[in-house]
Amino acid sequence: MKNLKFLLITLASGVALISCKDEKQTNAEKEVVAYEMYVDSLNNVALSDLKTNWDSIENDHERRKIAAEVALQDLENREELEGKILVSSDKYELYKANYLAQQPKAATKSVVRTALFGSEDIGDDMAFTWVNKDNILRVYDNFTSTVEKNKESYSREDWDEIKLYYEALDTRKNTVENEGLSGSDNMKIASIKFKFAPLLKANRMGSKAEENSEAKE
Repeated sequence: MKNLKFLLITLASGVALISCKDEKQTNAEKEVVAYEMYVDSLNNVALSDLKTNWDSIENDHERRKIAAEVALQDLENREELEGKILVSSDKYELYKANYLAQQPKAATKSVVRTALFGSEDIGDDMAFTWVNKDNILRVYDNFTSTVEKNKESYSREDWDEIKLYYEALDTRKNTVENEGLSGSDNMKIASIKFKFAPLLKANRMGSKAEENSEAKE
């Protein structure tokens, strides 16, 4: 009788174990298929929608991929499912590369800063404490000539940054004037500013108009 009871318990445990394994396998397959379908579905998304929702797409992809990988944990035979995840992951990376290749090549903030101000650290507060009566004319000249030279490569975000730097530099100029800025340098800076202001305004507005036009297409 004891042997029969032990046998029944053993069989029940075996059935429960098999059932648990089957449930894990089924769930893993479900998560992997969901990940595959999501990646494949991206080919049907319009470019304009990608630009608007790219951050959301990136987050969704990461979440679904992680869910699929987690579902594979503790599975004995998971090589096939791992292979499917890898294939879909490679598809996504190719898809992402193609998308990014179609985007405007905007200069990064660090590149813009370095081009405009060299190695000088303008600080997060953009106080320009290193700008003084002896170098401010050179700073203005380098700033405006660099923007003029690279104006075709700047994105809307770059123009917004340039505007902030320019306004901060003007604020510093007000301080430098009280520290003995020569009348000659002051007049040269005024001439530079007179020529630069229309360029900044026109290109910044033009970049915004172009971006809005692309978003509507």
